[in-house]
Formats: sequence, C-alpha cells, structure tokens
Amino acid sequence: MGRNERLWLSLGQASRTLGVTPNTLRRWADRGQIPSFTTPGGHRRFPLLAVQALVPAARARRPSLATTPANIARAYRKARPLVETHQRAGWLALLSENERTSFRERGTQLVGDLLTHLDAENGDLSLAERHASEYGAEAARLGASLTDTVEGFLRFRKPFVDELAVIARRRHLDTREATALLVDAEAALDRLLVALMTGHSQG
Repeated sequence: MGRNERLWLSLGQASRTLGVTPNTLRRWADRGQIPSFTTPGGHRRFPLLAVQALVPAARARRPSLATTPANIARAYRKARPLVETHQRAGWLALLSENERTSFRERGTQLVGDLLTHLDAENGDLSLAERHASEYGAEAARLGASLTDTVEGFLRFRKPFVDELAVIARRRHLDTREATALLVDAEAALDRLLVALMTGHSQG
C-alpha cells in the first residue's frame, strides 16, 4: 500500500473504526458531516485524519448526569401533566393530601436512588431496591392494588428513560456511553419493579 493510500479509508474500514454502520457513515457523508470522495469506480474514500477526529476519546468513566430528582419530576410532568384533584380516579382519589405528599416523597427518593446508582456506574442498587419495596408496601397499605401500583411505576418508567436520553445528549455522551447508560437504567428499573411487587405482596 502506497503512502497516499494509507491516508484514506474505505467505507468498511471507516465505519468499523467509528463503530457505526456503513449506511450511517454514508448519511454523515451525504450531510457533509465528514469529508469523503468517490473513486471513478464508485467507491467512497474517507480521510484517515477526519475519521480519527471522530473517534471518541477514551474516558476513565462516564460523565456525571448532573441532574436531580426535581429535574426528572419536571420532565415527567411535562410528558404527563398532573390532573386536578377532582379528576383523580380510583385509590388515589381516596388519599388525603398528606398521604399523597408522602407518596410523592417516596417516589422522589426512589428517583434519587436510581440517579445515584447510574452516576456510580454499576453501583450498589440494594438501597434503591429496599426503598422500592417500601414504596410497594406503602401503596398496598393505602389501598392500591398490585395492578394499580405496577401501572403507576410503568407510567413513570418511559418518561424517566426518555429524559435520560435527553441528558445523555446534553452531557455529550458518545454513542457507547449513552447506550450503556440506557441499558444500565433498564436493568435497574427491572430490579426495582420486582422489589416494588415484592413489597406490595408483603405489605
């Protein structure tokens, strides 16, 4: 291979270096996000230096999420606006304002536990599981059925994961870091749901 040839990468070589699919790399080139040229034979070539500049720098750990349970709660309310008290249905309508406040505080604590776990990257989840179990037991004590309790958890789950994706972009996590964050979050949420259900059955 001549010196000039070493300065350019094929579509396959460049996509493997960047850890993206060839189709993704083609789209980047078409949008002008990475320089390329097409050979007379119709093959794309990418400057080695331009490809190397896009390779994420190795980091000792994922950047901090730099968010709080209050920020997550605001995102949740934006995704699912709170209804007025007179519109609340089922077991929630039977709770006093103090009981609702206590229940919300337990939920906020659980979100904080989960954020701490994710910021620690595979940190201990046992405290969050204990709080999830207590949350489930409290829901049972207040008259929520298991179905009610699980539905409440699932209504929270999607906005939480969606907000994590927004945070990942805001914190400039690379593709691998963002994917790992969401995989960690889903695994943690699965464990908390099991703990919640266990707590409810023992409540």
